[in-house]
Amino acid sequence: MSEKKKIPVTILTGFLGSGKTTFVNYLLKANHGKKIAIVENEFGEVGIDDGLVMQTKEEVIEMMNGCICCTVREDLIGALKNLATEHPGKFDSVLIETTGLADPAPVAQTFFVDDDMKALYELDSIITFVDSKHTSEHLKEVKPEGVENEAVEQVAFADLLVLNKTDLATKEELEALKKQLKAINSTAKMIETTYGQLKVEDVLDIKAFDLAKTVEMDDSFLDTEAEHMHDKSVSSVGVCIEGEFMPEKFNDWLNKLLREKGNDIYRSKGIIAMLGTDERYVFQGVHMMLMMRGSHSQEKGAVPLPDWGKGEKKMNKLCFIGKNLDRNAITEGLKACIFDGKIPEPGVPPKTQLRFKAGDKVRVNVGEWVSGTVVKQWYREQLWETGKFVPYQVEISDGLIWAPRDSDKFIRRA
Repeated sequence: MSEKKKIPVTILTGFLGSGKTTFVNYLLKANHGKKIAIVENEFGEVGIDDGLVMQTKEEVIEMMNGCICCTVREDLIGALKNLATEHPGKFDSVLIETTGLADPAPVAQTFFVDDDMKALYELDSIITFVDSKHTSEHLKEVKPEGVENEAVEQVAFADLLVLNKTDLATKEELEALKKQLKAINSTAKMIETTYGQLKVEDVLDIKAFDLAKTVEMDDSFLDTEAEHMHDKSVSSVGVCIEGEFMPEKFNDWLNKLLREKGNDIYRSKGIIAMLGTDERYVFQGVHMMLMMRGSHSQEKGAVPLPDWGKGEKKMNKLCFIGKNLDRNAITEGLKACIFDGKIPEPGVPPKTQLRFKAGDKVRVNVGEWVSGTVVKQWYREQLWETGKFVPYQVEISDGLIWAPRDSDKFIRRA
């Protein structure tokens, strides 16, 4: 009787913001015919990625409240056992997306020291995503005594190194990064890409993991009692707050935070509601680089998001990961950006100072830029029943329109 075929497992690792979730979404959209179970692990008190991963027929298991390489490792074993025994034959492979602060070694170890895991699964490969712009600095970072540099560990244990976001790095930066990576891991194959787009056959079922080579590199790999310490100066601040953000105030606050603390903020992300629109907005940042898009965005690699539904509670979820974060300052700063529902009385300036006043000549975006004149600030007549208002009512040649945000994306000085 032939031995039952084991399910291949791919461990997807890489430092915070390297593009792992973008790759997972690309994988879920790709036309490859494979049935893949996804295991997601976030480091943080507030789960954001569950809203950023495409909803598909594939099984997606989310693990929160700890790092998959230590505190929720037993949960991982339980989930994988259940997956294999409760849904036999349903999946061709499993992909485990670790948190950006995970050491991949203890996760890989799971498939060699647990008898059930050895019987059900085989480790196919460890794939490490590398942010071509920022990883170089993380590799150089000096950690406290006894604490491993996670970025270095992720590179060292990789069977495949994916240099992602190559469009953000210069040719010289890329060459210097490759030398750094080869000095740490001279045997791993390297692939360059943008937006996490790879051929499925290059990453799944590639049979790249070599236990003998791994044990030779780390003789404590199979030692379940080996000490594993995280850098305690790195923490997560998660905030859930109901309401709508005043766009300009929120943007100013977020940009100021990243400008002043960007070197210490490894990762920032959130799903938020903005005043004056039912679009659901997503922001993602790596250090001082920030991207924000709405649910109607056609940006490459973007996951379609639903608008906020009528009557739906608008609960904003934000997460910041980095060193020496001030939880109270971040929380209070965000609260101050939430609209309090009060309409400014005549003659009383609004809480958010607008750039244009009634009578100013402007250009507004109606699919194309047209000239107009500001008629009112904080226009609310058409939105009275919902209790909202928008920054401007503008008169153009075709009639009256409103600008949903005080932003150059919608309204500019003539």
